[in-house]
Amino acid sequence: MVCHGHSRPIVDLQYSPVTKDGVFIVSASKDGKPMLRNGTTGDWIGTFEGHKGAVWSACLNAPATLAATGSADFTAKVWDGLTGDQVYEFGHKHIVRCVSFSPDSAKLCTGGFEKQLRIYDLTKPEADPVSLPKQSSAVKCAKWSTENENLIYTSLAGEGGVAVWDVRDTTSKAAFCFDTGKDVVTSIELSSRDVVTTASGNQVSFWKAETGDKVKDSCTIPFTVESASLCEEKGYFAAGGEDMWVHLYDYKTGKEIAQNKGHHGPVHCVRFAPGGDSYASGSEDGTIRIWSTPSSEPSGSEVSAGTTAASAEAEGSEESS
Repeated sequence: MVCHGHSRPIVDLQYSPVTKDGVFIVSASKDGKPMLRNGTTGDWIGTFEGHKGAVWSACLNAPATLAATGSADFTAKVWDGLTGDQVYEFGHKHIVRCVSFSPDSAKLCTGGFEKQLRIYDLTKPEADPVSLPKQSSAVKCAKWSTENENLIYTSLAGEGGVAVWDVRDTTSKAAFCFDTGKDVVTSIELSSRDVVTTASGNQVSFWKAETGDKVKDSCTIPFTVESASLCEEKGYFAAGGEDMWVHLYDYKTGKEIAQNKGHHGPVHCVRFAPGGDSYASGSEDGTIRIWSTPSSEPSGSEVSAGTTAASAEAEGSEESS
């Protein structure tokens, strides 16, 4: 399925957990207009209007009742997920590159070119944020643990590794770190309560969330990876990057299962839907594509190259139009 609507590159997307109203997906784009979609069908639900610059990050809280966005207009905004209305706006002194809700939706962390992680209490939005120690470069990624309300995982734009912060101690160094080497970590995903998935350089790595120990050896990918996502239920992980394809791999063996062609620019973000029946990708070409996850490894061939049937049909209609 091809999801149109954005007019510029898509740089971030996130699925909600399964809610009583279904599954949702929110996307951030350089066009400054984050969008909410049905996570199963890809149908557009609405656009959050108000940013005056590129939107670099977008996320949903667990029940998908709130959305948050970080922008080049030096603001982070919180939106009502049902009406699309702006609920809060938090001003910054520089570009906001990442936003993430705490598991209970009571707090929001932001990071960016200020080189500092800030934590806002949404029950007291008028209060000053709590600031963690200033870093050596801009905060590239920030993800709040989905299970532990005290832990936030961050990466920097100027050096490798992931720092894990305990928000109960905001005066000292990170609680512990993931050593990913010198390459900048461009994607952090809390795949489950136990596993953190990171992408850096041409490596996809998997870590124990509570200790920073490696779950297994890193997988070397034959291209620069911008984003990776793990689905433990299906035993796959997906990766996308500069080669414009969305690749699916066997989690245990690292063997490539499928190459999904269709994007016309680098793939900036990849995420599995809850349950893993599909996964979505966002690209420099301004489209979101939703791919079907195979129920089992294709027989007779190690790699299944090409688009899925749904995306191929969409491609045909796209070409004819």
